[in-house]
Amino acid sequence: MVAWWKETVFYEIYIPSFYDANNDGIGDLQGVIQKLTYLKALGVNGIWLTPFYESPKVDNGYDISDYYQVDAIYGNNEDLDLLIKKAHALGMKIIIDMVLNHTSDQHEWFKASKLSKDNPQRDWYLWRPPNEDGGPPNNWESFFGGSAWTFDEGTGEYYYHAFAKEQVDLNWANSAVKDVIYDMLRFWLNKGIDGFRLDVINFLTVNHDFKDNPINKDEQEHLYDKDQPGVFAVIEEIVNLTKGYGDKFLLGEVGSEKFEVLIDYVQKAGLDAVFNFNLGSIHTLKAEKLYEELLKMDSNYAPQEWPTLFFGSHDMARHYSRFGQEGYHEAIARLMATFMLTAKGIPFLYFGEEIGMEDYLAQTQGEIRDIQALTAYELAKKKGATDAQALVSANEKSRDKSRSTMDWANEKNGGFTASSPWIGANAHRTNHPASVQMSDAKSLWSYYQKLIKLRINEPILVAGNYDQIKLDDGVISYSRSLENRSLTVMLNVTDQLITASTISRAAKRVNQRCLLSSLRPVEEVDDRLLPYEACIYISEQ
Repeated sequence: MVAWWKETVFYEIYIPSFYDANNDGIGDLQGVIQKLTYLKALGVNGIWLTPFYESPKVDNGYDISDYYQVDAIYGNNEDLDLLIKKAHALGMKIIIDMVLNHTSDQHEWFKASKLSKDNPQRDWYLWRPPNEDGGPPNNWESFFGGSAWTFDEGTGEYYYHAFAKEQVDLNWANSAVKDVIYDMLRFWLNKGIDGFRLDVINFLTVNHDFKDNPINKDEQEHLYDKDQPGVFAVIEEIVNLTKGYGDKFLLGEVGSEKFEVLIDYVQKAGLDAVFNFNLGSIHTLKAEKLYEELLKMDSNYAPQEWPTLFFGSHDMARHYSRFGQEGYHEAIARLMATFMLTAKGIPFLYFGEEIGMEDYLAQTQGEIRDIQALTAYELAKKKGATDAQALVSANEKSRDKSRSTMDWANEKNGGFTASSPWIGANAHRTNHPASVQMSDAKSLWSYYQKLIKLRINEPILVAGNYDQIKLDDGVISYSRSLENRSLTVMLNVTDQLITASTISRAAKRVNQRCLLSSLRPVEEVDDRLLPYEACIYISEQ
């Protein structure tokens, strides 16, 4: 029997930017509830919710101050219970973001930990005395920039934070930390959630000799502060706990673009899947790179192990902007959607990509919301940059790009809120919001809807393995089969018209009929591929 998560098309909802039901300018859980019918119409059958826990929101909720409470700005615990109930009634699974590497510095655990060196919760976090010159214990850098150590005047020691200084790393070598975290996981599992997306899960352990990280070409190599011995054993405990509640899905965010690192967290740690940043994080659209990563994943994953397929999230630029070429933005968006929903893997869509939402760039420092971008701005200013130069640096690092609010309708603020939105009040709005595209059979939204329906209902796309994967003159083709049926996908990853000779080399389509083209009605499909066109063929044997 195929695991349910292999039959699922997931849709990431970045809660503050999705829909504002109470008109305070910030998306909320009631907003998600009100838009469940939209998601049902689109066809997705899985939802990934970003953090909704009580938080000061230094990093937009990835700095949790109370794991047990929904933040009042998003609603309350009863709202979440209702969301789970209504989503399940519509046949949708829900996985929730879980941040286990660190807590907010406003969490009661950390407040107790910093009271004194002999406090019982002192060792729940990573504290170290200053080095000989009074500075930080070692050279470890925060992944947001600057030192990963912050000095506490009250106790005269430094605490460790892999990210912002307000996101304090837990000490997973302490069994008491494990106990309280595992109790918390049970709390959410008992509420009926269907799995967890585990944030930066490869950061749970560090080298407790606290050796300096090496410097390579003026950049720090994070050798001792992630992917450390013991991390697989901790994850195995989390896996065993979670699987004790039935067929739950465990998805890891592993902070690496190296495939050999990513796959270990499936094959050695036991996670169901990880985000394949080796593919999803590519910066430019090149057929050779897509082909290379597709082959790599197929060659190294066991048949029962599946990669993830995505090109967007709350942490990266939108692929509509990232890959877009002049005159071909929507064609390329359709091409990438075809790839995500027909290749072997678990597709993850990011809210708004189905209508072609574009990147948001801040025009002033005051418009920046992302802590990573704000840190980049401050570091640039310290190095002597002008305001304009610092803003460029901030936008390059910014994760705000993909966090502007959803375009629901041709109304003020895109129909997201009747008040002022928390981000991107001056963001570009598409002329084709969701409400318009849903009634247009030729829209990008409608194409996503067709693909999602095909992905969920076609057994080959759920359980079929590859028969071949080829690259020829910028055309990627792959065939998947199941029992006596096969399906071939052809992707023209170029701005050129591809002729019959190239197509015949790319794939053998014996007795195949065209199911879907990204750019033409099927009756108009011939032995050519238009620039950035995708075509899906099926054969019955």
